[in-house]
Amino acid sequence: MRELDVLGVRVEMPNNSPIVLLRERDGQRYVPIWIGAPEATAIAYAQQGVEPPRPLTHDLMVTMIGALGRTLEEVRITSLQDGIFHAELHFDGETVLSARPSDAIALALRSATPILTTEELLDDVGVTMAVEEEDEVERFREFLDEVSAEDFESPGESGPDEGQA
Repeated sequence: MRELDVLGVRVEMPNNSPIVLLRERDGQRYVPIWIGAPEATAIAYAQQGVEPPRPLTHDLMVTMIGALGRTLEEVRITSLQDGIFHAELHFDGETVLSARPSDAIALALRSATPILTTEELLDDVGVTMAVEEEDEVERFREFLDEVSAEDFESPGESGPDEGQA
């Protein structure tokens, strides 16, 4: 298994489709996953350390996991089937639950849980950035520094399935 870091979320133009961008730790492959606007907001809030006055769904889930005496040990991005990514939540006691990658990532960020994937999935969907493309990654990071979670909110609009365009 390979560990992934969450670089952040952004909106891809011209479709205004939110994307979460993952990068393999100690590697150069990137995994873009198209997600919905509410999920992008949840991930952005977690990355920015935003603590709302009342718990959001993912905050509540992390609290519930702890209150039930369980531990989320790892999140796995497991496959891409028919253009849709799949993930699993791995708990102590060998309990495994299927999850959408965006929900799994939001939980992982809130609970400091590692995000993993297989070498095979990285081979299939990973995008390798050449050295000369590093400035694009830097521009993406600058974008993330300037974007706020509110940029992803669109009332009454449901996001696309978590797939690859």
